[in-house]
Parts: sequence; C-alpha cells; structure tokens
Amino acid sequence: MTQPCIICVAITGSVPQKSDNPAVPITVPEQVESTHAAYEAGAAIAHCHVRNDDGSTTSDPEKFARLKEGIEAHCPGMIVQLSTGGRSGAGKARGGMLPLRPDMASLSVGSNNFPTRVYENPPDLVDWLASEMLRYDVKPEIEAFDLSHILRARQMADAGQLAGTPYVQFVMGVKNAMPADREVFDFYVKTVHRLFGTDAPWCAAGIGRHQIELNDWAIAAGGHARTGLEDNVRLDRERLAPSNAALVERTVEICQKYDRPVASCAEARRILGLRKVAS
Repeated sequence: MTQPCIICVAITGSVPQKSDNPAVPITVPEQVESTHAAYEAGAAIAHCHVRNDDGSTTSDPEKFARLKEGIEAHCPGMIVQLSTGGRSGAGKARGGMLPLRPDMASLSVGSNNFPTRVYENPPDLVDWLASEMLRYDVKPEIEAFDLSHILRARQMADAGQLAGTPYVQFVMGVKNAMPADREVFDFYVKTVHRLFGTDAPWCAAGIGRHQIELNDWAIAAGGHARTGLEDNVRLDRERLAPSNAALVERTVEICQKYDRPVASCAEARRILGLRKVAS
C-alpha cells in the first residue's frame, strides 16, 4: 500500500510581510482563518510562528497559546507544530511555548549561515530545547539545514535526548545554506534511510522558487511535503499565491501525479507516532 503523504503548511514564518504578499496572515485570527482553509485543502500539520500586530516576530507564549487554541477549535485533529526558531527570540525564550504541550515543535540541532546572518543553535541550547520537548511530550521535527544536522539527530537519539524515531526535514534553497540540488537531496534521503531505517518518515521544504521543486522530489521519493507562505509567497514568477490553501492545493495535485494519497490528520499522527486526540 502506498504511504500517504503528510502535507505541512507553514502559515506565516518570521520574515514575509503583507508588503510581500497581502495574503500573509499576521494576527492570530488571520492565522487561524488561513490555517483552517489550508486544513480543508488537505494540510495535516500547521507549522506555526506568531507575530506582533505590526508584523514583527515574537516568541510570546500567550500568542502561541491563543493560536494553538484557535487551530484546535477550528481544525479538529490537525497537528500543531510550534516553532522554536531563532528568528523569533533568543536563548531559552525560544522554548517558552513548550509547556503548552503542542503535538510537535521544530528543533534546529546545529548552526549554519543564513542570507545575512549566522543562524545560531549552540549545543547547550539545543540540548535544553530537546530536554523540554521530552519533558512535555512534544515530538521534535529536526530542521536539517546541513548534513551534520542529520548526523547530530542520530547522536541525540542514541543518547536518549529524542524520543522515538526522529522526524527529519531537509530545508533546501536558503541562500548560503543547503542548495536545492537533486544529487544532494538524494544523498540526504539515503542518509536518513541508513541512519534511521527505510521506513523512517522524513520531509522536505524548499525556499522560494524551490518550493514546488522540493514538493515534487519529496512526494516522488516517498517522503512528506511542506508548503506555505512562510517559505514562498508566489505561485510562479508572475503570480502571488492567493492563500496558504492555494499552495496546499498545488501540493495535493503533485500527490495525485504520483498516486500518493494525502494523509488525513489521524493517518499523519499514526505515521509520526503522535498521541491521539480525544474524540
């Protein structure tokens, strides 16, 4: 039986603004509405950041709590994945939302270059974030911007710092980091299979114009896919994406192209080994 494809929608991120695309949701009500439409289109995971009303980024746990509550109310069963990324805060403030016990949280296990800065993930902070995820039963999604990050995830799993099989996401196309290169992509898939087993779930995310490219590669190779306005604000060179849902719909079409069924929220929870939600 063909493995269903989990679609993650990254709804807003920390960088895109309404000046880039008016569809970028900023406030919590806008994000809940945008997530609901993406959920209806087929997304099983919502990757979440929060913003101040002026569009600036924040790690405010109260805003995360309101967003989580809204998604759970309007998108029953959807997997809520909160970001602990470094653009939204510094130090342990990056994990201030973990006591909310979301289903998942992003975990960057190493540092790398971004377009204009170093994305710092020092070992002591990575270890602390991982310990908080264990404490609150939050499954990490390993954000792999570099080969070393996949290897580090294996080391952390062996040391008992990660529960279960790590879920690794390749992030490709960030300037100065991992390129969107097919040979590199294929090597990363082989590395995950070697380190975690051929049945281990994995995901890929492409930035900007590489989003559709990575969606296609991942779905064809049996992985899972991330889309959304956080990573890409356009449908193509000429057209802005009208919504997160439109990007999810495009990903669903790629699933159909490769005869991959789209995972329901319940199927996604099973594949990722997440706790069930109360019916």
